[in-house]
Amino acid sequence: MNDEHPTSTTSELLLPDALSTQISPARSTAVAARVGILLGIAITICFLTGLISHGIQRPPAWFWWPAHPVWLYRVTQGAHVISGVIAIPLVIVKLWSVYPRLFARPLLGNPLRMLERGSIAVLVGSTIFQLVTGLFNTAQYYPWRFFFTTTHYAFAFIAAGALAVHLAIKLPVVRDALARPEVTVPVGESSTEVAGISRRVVVGSAIAAAAVAAIAVAGQTVPLLRRVSVLAPRSGTGPQGVPVNRTAAQAGVTEAARAPSYRLVVTVGERTREFSLADLTALPQTTATLPIACVEGWSVGAEWSGVAVRDLLDAVGTYRGEDVVFQSLERGGLYNRSVLPQPHIEAADSLVALRIGGEELDIEHGYPCRLIAPNRPGVLQTKWLSTVAVLR
Repeated sequence: MNDEHPTSTTSELLLPDALSTQISPARSTAVAARVGILLGIAITICFLTGLISHGIQRPPAWFWWPAHPVWLYRVTQGAHVISGVIAIPLVIVKLWSVYPRLFARPLLGNPLRMLERGSIAVLVGSTIFQLVTGLFNTAQYYPWRFFFTTTHYAFAFIAAGALAVHLAIKLPVVRDALARPEVTVPVGESSTEVAGISRRVVVGSAIAAAAVAAIAVAGQTVPLLRRVSVLAPRSGTGPQGVPVNRTAAQAGVTEAARAPSYRLVVTVGERTREFSLADLTALPQTTATLPIACVEGWSVGAEWSGVAVRDLLDAVGTYRGEDVVFQSLERGGLYNRSVLPQPHIEAADSLVALRIGGEELDIEHGYPCRLIAPNRPGVLQTKWLSTVAVLR
């Protein structure tokens, strides 16, 4: 009895396709190549836009970022998050398509094959890590102890390096797979084939899944899609129609911000001047429509009114083109201060905002005054301003 029906080994049960001499057309190299191209495009967009965001927040000496157009960071960071979410179903389909070949014999073999296997392991591990932690970041959920920003940045280069090695090794295979015409295999011709599933169906399904994933989150960047973006972490609601990442209570500034004795201290060179809220209101006022665009991918446009940063500096002393540091009333936290570079200071729509939508700032949005400047991440739009100082 046992001779007629031999017992399947554990490997045969877990890896039937990998141990088979035939692989379904649905898992062909043509499928892997086409899905891989789509995935490579998504990862490249995600990588480049991530570098932009990191450069703005922690600029090296050579880095330059313009103040206009005001919507540019909104687009780049929205593209960063959307492309990352698009990559999730593409990674799943890609792994499904190459799954049998991952266990093909020999597992290691010659040095080139060992390099290929190593690059795959690093690429898969780092990509999954990036996508999972990035997705958690959009929801502001951090079930780990490491600092997300620096770790995410470092792993981006690990993933990019592994991808470059993998592409260099696999380029001939990809080229041949793309050039090879699709072969239609009659259903039932081989028991090892997945009947009725062609590579076009798999690739089309991957594209459809990626499109659904994009629409599901794009509404936090594209207002027209807000109603259908069921997975967008930020819906556009909040005090005065703008979402809030960090509240006054979390920052511990409620009492200081509402104190009658509040003063904004502005220093330009050797001169220092204190401004009460009434003093700021008495200065020439400017109104600008600017988006709040946060690193999590959400963005909302609003009408802001207040004192132009350049006008505020000129009311104290002579501004000579230096960068300016804005300090919050918040004493702790990673983003309780920000540096505004010269191009943004010269922009007429860089404001110390006092109102939003014609109303006095809600305390959650930075009352009594906050920085709002064009084309910058929300974490650098410092709320509850305490001091403004020119760096010399």
